[in-house]
Amino acid sequence: MPTQAEAAKPSSDAPTWNRLLILHAHVEGRLAAVLQRRHGLGLSEYRALGFLDEAERSELRMTELADRLGLNQSSVTRLVGRLNAAEFTYRDLCPDDKRGAYTVLTDAGRARYREARTTYDATLSAALDELAATDPGHAAIVAAARSAA
Repeated sequence: MPTQAEAAKPSSDAPTWNRLLILHAHVEGRLAAVLQRRHGLGLSEYRALGFLDEAERSELRMTELADRLGLNQSSVTRLVGRLNAAEFTYRDLCPDDKRGAYTVLTDAGRARYREARTTYDATLSAALDELAATDPGHAAIVAAARSAA
C-alpha cells in the first residue's frame, strides 16, 4: 500500500500531460485569434469547413460532423447555423431518412477554407516553434509529434 507521500506524488505521466495541455491551450488560442481576425472564422468553423472539404461529395451528416469536431449536437447545430448564414454551407435532407440532415460545403465555403488554411498552417507552425524554443519539454513533444506525422 502506498504511503501518503507516494499517493500525493503525481504519476510520471502527469508532467507530460500538463505540458501537452499548456501547449494545446497556447496553440489553440493563437489559431483562434488569427483565424477570427484575418478570416472571420472561429476555430471550430474553420475545422468544420476542413472536414467538409475532405469529405466525399463535400457533405457530412450532422452527427458525423459533431463527432469529428468533438461537439455535442446542440453546439454543432449552432455552428452549422452560422456557416449557413454566411453561405459557406447549406443543409440537405438525407434521401433515405428524412430525419437525417447533411451539411454541404458551398463554393464560397471551400474558397474561405482554402484562404484560411494558409494562415492556419503558418500560425500553427509558428506557435509550435515558439513554444519549442522556450522550453525543452515542449521541444521534445513538438519534435515527437512532427516525427510521427
